Amino acid sequence: MIGVVADDITGAGDIGLMFAKAGYAAHVYSFASGGEPYPNLDEADVVILDTDSRFDPAETAYAKVQEATRELRRLGCTRFVNKTCSVFRGNIGAEFDAMLDALDEPFAVVVLGFPKNGRTTKNGIHYVHGKKLEESEFRADPVHPMTRSDLSGILGAQTRRNVSEIHQPVIDQGAEALRRAIAERKRAGGYLILDVADQASLRTIAEAASGERVLCGSSALSEELALLEAETSPPKAKPPSLPERTDAGLFIAAGSLMPQTAAQLSELKAAGIRVVELDTLPLLEPETRLARIASLAEEIAGLMRSGKHVAVHSANDPEQVNRTKAAGGQRGLSNTEVSRIVSGSLAELTAQVLEATGQRRAIVAGGDTSAAVCARLGVRGMRIVSEIEAGLPSCLTFGERPMLLALKSGSFGKPDFFLKALDHLLNL
Repeated sequence: MIGVVADDITGAGDIGLMFAKAGYAAHVYSFASGGEPYPNLDEADVVILDTDSRFDPAETAYAKVQEATRELRRLGCTRFVNKTCSVFRGNIGAEFDAMLDALDEPFAVVVLGFPKNGRTTKNGIHYVHGKKLEESEFRADPVHPMTRSDLSGILGAQTRRNVSEIHQPVIDQGAEALRRAIAERKRAGGYLILDVADQASLRTIAEAASGERVLCGSSALSEELALLEAETSPPKAKPPSLPERTDAGLFIAAGSLMPQTAAQLSELKAAGIRVVELDTLPLLEPETRLARIASLAEEIAGLMRSGKHVAVHSANDPEQVNRTKAAGGQRGLSNTEVSRIVSGSLAELTAQVLEATGQRRAIVAGGDTSAAVCARLGVRGMRIVSEIEAGLPSCLTFGERPMLLALKSGSFGKPDFFLKALDHLLNL
């Protein structure tokens, strides 16, 4: 069984999809210390534990990942993946170190490239849709601004372990040459970052690195690894049973500030779907927040009961975002705390809307918002169902009232993703 530790819920779904596409039962669980049982564990081929640690202090993230890795070992996993953001946001060094320390392993291969979503690595420099990482939209990330593009430099600043690289010319020589190069670098220990030019690069890397016990980085390599594995060990997973459809419209909650999500909301508006902006300033006051959410939930539920789809998004205009952060600062709140108040408000709104309408299918955009929604709905586990777009799956939650959710990373997806997701959830 393969064990994965992911630092947020959308990333967990992203990598789960890579295995599900090859026919394996990939289960995502919210990691909680204390040995709580994981539902439907006996049906899983791949176990993914979401530590929700991207926004934690490094010490907290390290402790979570170390414990989660030990839990995966206890569950019987023998191969391990540390899934991170595809642009290295978060506690990269602390989380990689935690997994190696928990396994008493000296070495891991790191692959961050995800060509299907515009992420490539050349000579150790990471690119997003052709732009250097430091020149991309992630430079303005409100919590983890990415101001450099050299992956060794980013990772090296967060770990005491050795960091080395293998560049594209070696990968282009084929799997056997790459396997020898990896074995040579492995003697020095630490982390080995590999270039990724395209999907063919990932296939070569998968063939060369399939025997490595620990892999780190984005989800993309796992797609090729899963397909490679399925060639020799065909999966036997049975398809899941989905919740019945209702006549109610679908709800979309979007808390991401990424331009991709903004473009997807614009496409919804152009298609005539109701899109509501949630003013973030009143959310900073508990009494104002609760009243605003209850009123908006009642309005949205009425529209959905008449069969209309509705999307609600937090304010994404930079000036409004800055005003909200400044107002939070005046109340002694950090940017992370402000972000989680906004995400928590969208989660509460989602819960009230779904309860009022009986709808059990929904779409959520943004990793922090997706985590908040799942926590508010009491979701402790889910199975990846099928692909909507690259890295973006539908998921079936476990429990007495299973829900079919599409949890979207904020920076993923083409402009018409929400329209695709609506069609997917309506017809699956």
